[in-house]
Amino acid sequence: MSDNTVTLAHGAGGKQTSELIEKVFKAHFSNPEFTADDAAVLPEIGSKLAFTTDGFIVSPWKFNGGNIGKLSICGTVNDLSCMGAKPMYMTCAFVIEEGFPLDSLEEIAAAMEKTAAEVGVKIVAGDTKVAGKGQVDKVFITTTGIGSVQEGANTSGKFAEPGDAVIVTGDVGRHGCTILLARDEYGIESDVDSDCAPLWGTVEDIFSVTNDIHVIRDATRGGVGTVLYEIAEQSGVGITLDQTSIPVDPRVKGVCGMLGLEPLYLACEGRLVIFAPQDKADSIVAMLREGKHSKNAAVIGRVTEENKGRVVLETELGTQTILPQPKGELLPRIC
Repeated sequence: MSDNTVTLAHGAGGKQTSELIEKVFKAHFSNPEFTADDAAVLPEIGSKLAFTTDGFIVSPWKFNGGNIGKLSICGTVNDLSCMGAKPMYMTCAFVIEEGFPLDSLEEIAAAMEKTAAEVGVKIVAGDTKVAGKGQVDKVFITTTGIGSVQEGANTSGKFAEPGDAVIVTGDVGRHGCTILLARDEYGIESDVDSDCAPLWGTVEDIFSVTNDIHVIRDATRGGVGTVLYEIAEQSGVGITLDQTSIPVDPRVKGVCGMLGLEPLYLACEGRLVIFAPQDKADSIVAMLREGKHSKNAAVIGRVTEENKGRVVLETELGTQTILPQPKGELLPRIC
């Protein structure tokens, strides 16, 4: 086996494992809390904590706009942020296929380092396993995060209220479309890039306008449409969308038109769905449009007492239709 690839010895716990951790992971993740012990000991945070974990098995591991390393940090950062929690600490566990190039592994670690630094989260501990050839598709990553819930933050999918505005922080469906094209199964050429981004700064912007935020969700698997159905069911409300207000990148719209896909059901990895009182919506959107990852923010709908548990789409023709409830899996393994 070449010195430039991961071998089973790298996962055996001996010298090669120590060298891999030292040369790749410690080199990119080192900070005062980073540990070689069995667990990281963290300083007191002094607030309520949010705690989450997620797994990432995206194929291909690298795509236009990011890679599985960037995605793993964004996914956990965004889950914490949706609860109004500032991301503080993360752990990461790698399962790496024998023969995976070390240069590629370092590229993944470097992306994780850069993305974590953008929001100030520290990677403090982790684990490395090597699986035999064919037992894993290149590399899988599991991340766990802890965040400090900010004073006044109280969000949940159960808290949507009739009269709330439904806001998205940017154009929808771009990540799912990017992964679809990266697999090159349809022969479509397009420069669509993923919206993958860490969104704690976006959430800070929202709370700088008002603490009266009822729901924040990141629209990952199943996209915005699936998230809206989940919230409608959790809160026992109806949701009405204005089709003309939903931002969709023209490139995504073109691909979806060719393949008969609905952008609302394609995954996002850098977009939030926000429910807030209608009288706060314009101020929230104005603030979001000044942000790094939310320049195309828009109000796309409202919460109603009618049609509980359903999402109604007001079409470009002025008619109404029930948005079909998502079933099955349009794009497997998008995260």
